Amino acid sequence: MKFSTVEVNGLNVFYRESGDSNKPTFLLLHGFPTASHLFRNLMPLLEKDFHVIAPDFIGFGQSDAPVHTEFDYTFANLTNYVDGFLDAMKIDKFYMYVFDYGAPIGFNLAVKYPERILGIVSQNGNIYQEGLGSKWEGRKAYWNNPTEKLRDSYKSAFKPETIIGQYTGGEKVGSVSPDGYTLDIHYTESPDYGERQSDLIFDYQNNVANYPKYQQYVQDYQPEIIAAWGKNDPSFVYQGAQAFAKDDKNAEVHLLDGGHFVLETHYQEIAQLILNKWA
Repeated sequence: MKFSTVEVNGLNVFYRESGDSNKPTFLLLHGFPTASHLFRNLMPLLEKDFHVIAPDFIGFGQSDAPVHTEFDYTFANLTNYVDGFLDAMKIDKFYMYVFDYGAPIGFNLAVKYPERILGIVSQNGNIYQEGLGSKWEGRKAYWNNPTEKLRDSYKSAFKPETIIGQYTGGEKVGSVSPDGYTLDIHYTESPDYGERQSDLIFDYQNNVANYPKYQQYVQDYQPEIIAAWGKNDPSFVYQGAQAFAKDDKNAEVHLLDGGHFVLETHYQEIAQLILNKWA
């Protein structure tokens, strides 16, 4: 495993990388509130068959995190930096693994470069209205009426107990290692963290508005998709996984017995799904 940074548009993007660069690339895109360490257990299982690479988004993990008043924390802009990262690393065609926030970023890339996508794993990476859990109704009200009071109320998403709940919710007691959520909680202590993440919560409405574009890509190009979903996820409910199959004859749906962070407990099973399909 290699750990390094590369400069993209004047900012340092941290990444972890393993496997032979002459083999097909698997781009791993993390979600909130985590970073590329989400994939620490998956990457060793894929590195024999793929060139595996996982960047931290700007504002996350070990990548640079400009203050929110000096950087546009939107999913479109985060996509620009992942796009620049691919250019800097000279990566053309690739498989991609998308989770949570990684889904709109990954599908932004797929819409822009459909010819470069070899296949997709969507692990609780939603692009359908039917995949939005009940909590999103409250966020829609906030998007329509973005008061400072409501913005502050959503900062509860960054509290340690909320982050721990994201990892452990829907999982068997004692099955989730504390390593991932402990590191994520540490990252919330960085300066300006709450403000830049609040900007992204507000901007998520643009991802929902883009769902029809993402779905059109799936319908038009029929990419090979593995929708591996924690069926107990309250944020992106399992109907979001099932929706892929209605649009794409090459989609296979696997509902796993876990929650939002199902990769933490089912990484071996997900790795086997990938290897069975593409190795």
